[in-house]
Amino acid sequence: MDAVHIPKKMSVTTRNTPPPPSPVPTAARSTYRHGDLRRALLDAGIELARQGGPDAVVLREATRRAGVAPNAAYRHFANRDDLLGAVRAAAVAAAAHFMEAELAQVPATGTAAQQAHAKVRAVGAGYLRFAQAETGLFRTAFGGRFAVQQNPDPAMGGATGLNPFEHLSVALDDLVAAGALPAERRMGAEYLAWSTVHGMALLAIDGPLRGTPAAMLDALGQRLLDMVERGI
Repeated sequence: MDAVHIPKKMSVTTRNTPPPPSPVPTAARSTYRHGDLRRALLDAGIELARQGGPDAVVLREATRRAGVAPNAAYRHFANRDDLLGAVRAAAVAAAAHFMEAELAQVPATGTAAQQAHAKVRAVGAGYLRFAQAETGLFRTAFGGRFAVQQNPDPAMGGATGLNPFEHLSVALDDLVAAGALPAERRMGAEYLAWSTVHGMALLAIDGPLRGTPAAMLDALGQRLLDMVERGI
């Protein structure tokens, strides 16, 4: 399954760091080389998710956008859920890329504990920025009845190969290694930090904070990340 990089639309909870450049899905063609139709269908599904979240990912609409008959899709995706799974993998990978853009800005200076704390913040900041910049893909990646995979799909990884949950886990492991997080408090810390940041993201895109000025969301996001750091 191919990972897809998603270009940025707007920036929230960031230090003005652009996400990595990403290719834009190409226009549909009337003929396809071997393998190109799957790519075209996936690109169409990603764009549908971007515009309307997971419910908008419909196989028939994807084939229409790809310029092929509906039956042609079944050579590459068994059904709508199969296409949605591929689109979700690409959306999760996009979130990982947003995190990696933040992680790339962490200074290679300071103590091990300071760097580990900065990495935890970067992961959270990337998550919040992704929710605001790519709301439809955020809902596709982290909404619905999906479970944390014990053997994650490699297509969900970013440029480093790590998916968002793995980025958070590595950052927390670094806190333990640096002596900034007691080992006995490490178990399950991913879920606590994730729940906190996810709650803020949902309030900002679907709840009472929707429409809040970007500057205020930035400030709230930074204070939230302060709380996560202190509370882990």
